[in-house]
Amino acid sequence: MTDAATSTPTSDPVVRVELDGVVAVVTIDRPRALNALSAEVLGELERIFANLSTDAPGTRGVLLVGAGGRAFVAGADIRAMSSLGPAEAAELARLGHRAAAAIEALPVPVIACVDGFALGGGLEIALACDVIYATDASQFGQPEVHLGLVPGFGGTVRLPRAVGLARAKELIYTGRRIGIDEAVDSGLVVRRFPDRDALLDGARKTVEQIAANSASAVGIAKRVLVDAAGRPTDAASALEIGGFEEAFRTEDMHEGVAAFLEKREPRFT
Repeated sequence: MTDAATSTPTSDPVVRVELDGVVAVVTIDRPRALNALSAEVLGELERIFANLSTDAPGTRGVLLVGAGGRAFVAGADIRAMSSLGPAEAAELARLGHRAAAAIEALPVPVIACVDGFALGGGLEIALACDVIYATDASQFGQPEVHLGLVPGFGGTVRLPRAVGLARAKELIYTGRRIGIDEAVDSGLVVRRFPDRDALLDGARKTVEQIAANSASAVGIAKRVLVDAAGRPTDAASALEIGGFEEAFRTEDMHEGVAAFLEKREPRFT
């Protein structure tokens, strides 16, 4: 949750939302501060993702990006954090966890589009997304120990799920940064791109592929995947069975099966 300084606050929105067909682009917009996660930014992320399904019901996928071209998010707002006491720090951590939970709870996939630094809190927010796509110029890390801190926005929970427990421990204990090659090799980054334009184009194409499928099935699959992560096999299996049963109650399931049997393209609602 670390590794970025701050700039003087302005009246401009710190998080912007743009709608383009079935794609929503959510931009963390503090480029002079390398998009540092202030309490205001975290609060806006929580609010936007909690309301996106209602505010933009036609959205089938979200791209989460950082403004400025140097960083996705280079960390938490260190200058603001420096004045916090333990209880206030715990409240900030709760806010970070709520923002991440809102991303996970959104019933459409969210792609973290990383171009530049994704460090500390930036990596933690990216990990809350369904997948991470990144440019060749990107760097990742949990450098909190360099400041006498530990991850506070979900890094100790989600990083082991992404790269395995041993590798997550090594990254958190050392605080070292990794580049795109190691990020891809570890499974942290799903797809790499040469530059920002290719990254955003590739992410949009993924959303278009998703949009061709049943929205209810994708939403159920996301909920089961998120809820089952880290649970014992029996509990995770029960969640999958429940999701499978729920899918059978949807119109999309009946349309999809009928289309398959009739050898035609499905017309999902």
